[in-house]
Amino acid sequence: MAMMGGPNMGWQMMRSMRRDGDVMKERLAPGTVRRIAGYAAPFRWSIVAFLALITIGSVTVVANPLVVKQIIDVAIPARDTGLVVGLALAIAGLALLDAVLGLAERWFSARIGEGLIYNLRTEVFDHVQRMPVAFFMRAQTGALVSRLNGDVIGAQRAITSTLSSVVSNVVSLVVVLVTMLALSWQITLVALVMVPIFILPAQWVGRRMSKYTREQMELGAEMSSVMTERFNVAGAMVAKLYGRPDDEAVHFAGRAARVRDVGVTVAMLGTVFRIALGLIAALATALVYGLGGVLAVGGSFELGTLVAMSALLMRLYGPLTGLSNVHIDVMTALVSFDRVFEVLDLKPMVAEKPGAEKVPSGPVTIEFDDVRFRYPGAAEVSLASLESVARPDQGESAEVLKGVTFTARPGQMVALVGHSGAGKTTTTSLVSRLYDVDAGAVRLNGLDVRDATMESLRDTVGVVMQDPHLFHDTIAANLRYARPEATDEEIWEALRAAQIADLVAALPEGLDTVVGERGYRFSGGEKQRVALARLLLKAPPVVVLDEATAHLDSESEVAVQQALKTALAGRTSLVIAHRLSTIREADVILVMNDGRVTELGRHDELMVLDGAYAELYKTQFTSSPAV
Repeated sequence: MAMMGGPNMGWQMMRSMRRDGDVMKERLAPGTVRRIAGYAAPFRWSIVAFLALITIGSVTVVANPLVVKQIIDVAIPARDTGLVVGLALAIAGLALLDAVLGLAERWFSARIGEGLIYNLRTEVFDHVQRMPVAFFMRAQTGALVSRLNGDVIGAQRAITSTLSSVVSNVVSLVVVLVTMLALSWQITLVALVMVPIFILPAQWVGRRMSKYTREQMELGAEMSSVMTERFNVAGAMVAKLYGRPDDEAVHFAGRAARVRDVGVTVAMLGTVFRIALGLIAALATALVYGLGGVLAVGGSFELGTLVAMSALLMRLYGPLTGLSNVHIDVMTALVSFDRVFEVLDLKPMVAEKPGAEKVPSGPVTIEFDDVRFRYPGAAEVSLASLESVARPDQGESAEVLKGVTFTARPGQMVALVGHSGAGKTTTTSLVSRLYDVDAGAVRLNGLDVRDATMESLRDTVGVVMQDPHLFHDTIAANLRYARPEATDEEIWEALRAAQIADLVAALPEGLDTVVGERGYRFSGGEKQRVALARLLLKAPPVVVLDEATAHLDSESEVAVQQALKTALAGRTSLVIAHRLSTIREADVILVMNDGRVTELGRHDELMVLDGAYAELYKTQFTSSPAV
């Protein structure tokens, strides 16, 4: 395909045909092009230089055939060896110039493209990680990764590949066409008559190629989804325990076979297209040589002009074919940008206010003042395009908290008890501002958490969940996530307080042991204690334990409870627990039911009331091991 207008022309043509024509049905948000210009602005001088190099390179396409014409029509008939050598050196110089221009174009392209990818990717990553937890509960992880990879790279192509292709093809087409008309308008008109023979097959193959390419991508995505589900630790365990290996293999083989068949079809379509264009190009060349040869025999046409016209002909059809589907290329690039902007335009529901204050230092008092809360709907926190099984919400969700009021004073352990769905976890999540209240207020030392800086809030509140997450990294790195500046000795102190130092010390690599994906190299209780060590290393004034001892056996719980008693002295703690030992030690017990605090007091006081807590105690807590 190099003969059809440069070594990259064949690739550009095939890439254009693999674009999905359905992209033309997309509707871009107003101002998309203006925003793209804003992202390109930091690279404007590099883009100017890049386009200038492309223009120069496109103009030089006609130079080589014209120099060859001079050799044949002037230098050789004049038997001027000096001129022949000089023109031959000119051809060599043009080849060298073309190589230098190619390197320079690639350098500017890489500089612009990689810089744009970096800016977009870091901005999207920073924006996404600041989204509220409700966003991550709805959005599909694979869709988010696609925005950071596929769409960002697609957006980058708008500035490099697509822009350079359009400019190069347009400039080349104009220069070649003008040169051909100047050399022979008769042959140029004959060549233009054959243009539809090039364009129509390109569009015909392009439509079919886009159809199969879309199917190929969808099937590939389905296969990736299956592999992701089966190959992560949790999925692999389920597959081992309940799966049917033979059926799984047959199911996967069926999908892979369809990918194979579509791949063969796409490959054959591309090959047929290239062969067809080659044949058409040969036909056009034969026609030019035939017509030009007749004119040359008659003396009205020079031989050098005939050779130059033949060479220029190959540089005419390539740009024409490349530009035939340029609207799809441009729209695809714009849609990629639009999909990235769609994520960036989704405003976080939980964000730091301008002029936010630090949480007052010292022991912390937690106040819930008539707090009402409902979980946000999909339209408020997510995008339908990020949810593979998105369904429209049927109205607003019901209120989860309905006027919750209580105070947790410094040094107090406040236990939250109640049946599942009573609102316990929701209550604790509002302290760390994973969500914002709909009415009322949550205050730390008198400061509404919505008026606090996010950094001071994270420093003030520490949380250990029922199923804590450990990153696929070393034990030390997981603990230092809470306090990056912590020394090894401080880490060991936290591990000892969490009653897991002996286990870590016995590991061959100690603190440098990689915990595995989601910490699956540890048992549930061990992972829980590592997470507890992370909390102890952070040493926040407020601690939230959401069933943090749920995975510990009785012996481990005794040790951890003792460690917590020492470590949490003087700190305010909210504890969701189903263990009798934890509840008995609480300074205050909140009994929650249907989003309300129905009873409040110490264990003995609530038992005397003989109300909801006493009933819960008799039916649930008495079956828990008392320690």
